[in-house]
Amino acid sequence: MSNETKESLNFIEQIIEEDIKNGKHGGRVHTRFPPEPNGYLHIGHAKAITVNFEIAQRYGGKTNLRFDDTNPSTEETEYVESIKRDVKWLGFDWEGEALFTSDYFSQLYQFAVDLIRKGLAYVDDSSAEEIAEQKGDIGVPGKESPYRNRSVEENLELFEGMKDGKFPDGSKVLRAKIDMGHDNLLLRDPVLYRIKREDHHRTGSDWNIYPMYDFAHGQSDSIEGITHSLCSLEFFHHRPLYNWLIEKLEIFPSRQIEFARMNVAYMITSKRKLLRLVKEDHVHGWDDPRMPTLSGMRRRGYPPMAIRTFCNKAGTTKRENLIDLNLLEFCVRDELNKTAPRIMAVLDPLKVVITNYPEGQVEQMEVENNPEDESMGTREMPFSREIYIERKDFMEDPPKKFFRMGPGRDVRLKGAYILHCEDYVKDEATGEIKEVHCTYYPDSRSGDDTSGIKAKGTLHWVSIAHARKAEVRLYDRLFTDPTPDRHEDKDFLEFLNPESLKVLEEAYVEPNVGRMEAGQQFQFLRMGYYCVDPDSTADHWVFNRTVTLRDTWAKLQNKG
Repeated sequence: MSNETKESLNFIEQIIEEDIKNGKHGGRVHTRFPPEPNGYLHIGHAKAITVNFEIAQRYGGKTNLRFDDTNPSTEETEYVESIKRDVKWLGFDWEGEALFTSDYFSQLYQFAVDLIRKGLAYVDDSSAEEIAEQKGDIGVPGKESPYRNRSVEENLELFEGMKDGKFPDGSKVLRAKIDMGHDNLLLRDPVLYRIKREDHHRTGSDWNIYPMYDFAHGQSDSIEGITHSLCSLEFFHHRPLYNWLIEKLEIFPSRQIEFARMNVAYMITSKRKLLRLVKEDHVHGWDDPRMPTLSGMRRRGYPPMAIRTFCNKAGTTKRENLIDLNLLEFCVRDELNKTAPRIMAVLDPLKVVITNYPEGQVEQMEVENNPEDESMGTREMPFSREIYIERKDFMEDPPKKFFRMGPGRDVRLKGAYILHCEDYVKDEATGEIKEVHCTYYPDSRSGDDTSGIKAKGTLHWVSIAHARKAEVRLYDRLFTDPTPDRHEDKDFLEFLNPESLKVLEEAYVEPNVGRMEAGQQFQFLRMGYYCVDPDSTADHWVFNRTVTLRDTWAKLQNKG
């Protein structure tokens, strides 16, 4: 491998290539994505999914989907199904059936018994508060529990009693016997098992004890023969315990490798805080298009490939950083520009009457579906005497560089005729423009223009007689601060954006939209990218704004 090629690899790929070169695990690459089924996946999980699945694919390997279901208090089958749906939506599939840590409860229990027999674990009757106090602090050694030196026989008997439900919740735990003076506080006799007599979503009432994450994680990796256990940087300090348990149990040596998690400006990924947003009705559920959840992004119209591209562009590094939200929007915009059909929609309608166009006449105008892809063909739009244009496309006294509609000016309608603005009518009470009167040049039809008229501006439009009324939801950033959850003296809810949702109830779209399905993405010509919301019915169409046409990220890069 050349130095240039090696430098182009991220640090995880460099580790894997070195392992393959040395014949480690026979050159096999096996990763896993291990979500907890206690909530919906978010943008941070998208990063973990992309890293684990794409790296395995790149080296001809496999990826397991394994649910870390060790806390029955917070886990539900609903979350399991939503996670499966999100992983598949991103375009990935896992090796074999989905797996669960609960599949290994018997094996994990036996591992714990093995540690006890080796004198490396003990049952502790100390309370949670006492255990926390025993831990000490950074630079301050901990204190050994008074129960630390129980005999192997007593520990085995007590641990079996914990399993059999002989003791109340919180009365005993199983702790690893490592070093109460260790520099890493996580190695000061960590808790491996706790009593929790709650029904599990898969095992029911079979178990009265459940393993802690640090005990279940590495051992489940080992059971599955995971070669490279890729996880976020927050688990860096847990790695010594991961390695200690594998070494002492003498099981398959899975290797944990940490990478920086996905922190995106104006988004939060704390499950607790996301749950609060939902429970306190600050958003309309987990799939609210303002949420950083994958279900929310799907409903907003984000293409899955754009999210994957964003994760790759953000890079895989060892250092935490804050990713610009504009990069995500750029990836969404770039993907939709290639794939989304164009349609015409007027969000703030202003009536235009073409006074010299025959009353009752309707023509079908041919309009391209996507100028970026000719294979998407064309469609026909009905044109009639009365149309809607955007209110902002007309000015009573426009400046010279306003190339839209104004008195005495010519402007082209996309795919149709050139209009000449003659007059307008105002509402006497409000002073608002009620309608505009124009004439058209009959020989100026698009594709067959012999008029010789040069119109500098082109407007989108819809025929009033044929357009469909629609509700349009304009979504913006949920927070006004790029890091709303990093202010120690303020509640993150103080930074909620009161303008994050604006609903337009008097929008109009061309009739072709009636042939589209919920979830389909497209571009409202000149207005941005939108998708059909699942709330839509045959009589009431609802559209979500996915992203505007404004490309802030590209502008920033050009300035650089």
